[in-house]
Amino acid sequence: MIEINNLATNSVDGNFIKKICRKVLKGEKKNKTELSIVFLSKDRIKKLNKEYRKKNLPTDVLSFLYNKKEGEIAICPEEVRKNARRYGTAFKKELTRVLIHGLLHLSGYDHEKSRKEAQVMEKKEKYYLEKIYVQN
Repeated sequence: MIEINNLATNSVDGNFIKKICRKVLKGEKKNKTELSIVFLSKDRIKKLNKEYRKKNLPTDVLSFLYNKKEGEIAICPEEVRKNARRYGTAFKKELTRVLIHGLLHLSGYDHEKSRKEAQVMEKKEKYYLEKIYVQN
């Protein structure tokens, strides 16, 4: 089951979000994962980032794995929009990228462990982005 909670002011295409989640989770053989996606304001995600990562600044995405079958991804649309402008990409594509990033964290990847792990995760992100945008 995939649950979406939008606590931010931006509207979100829930069906598109679920489609991405299903594709990535299936590809990572995590189809049975119970997943909650929550969209938060800049202030709320900043508080979570400070509490869980000791970083006192807003971020685009945070992932929380509760157990092997349950996880949550928090996304800040304001930060996603800011990053989309910075990278010269569309908001929807950047949102897709950060969602994939969060899903990969829930699947066990951690780019902060090592450079090699970061490269593997980056390659997976690109793979799923291409898979999603080529098939749309």
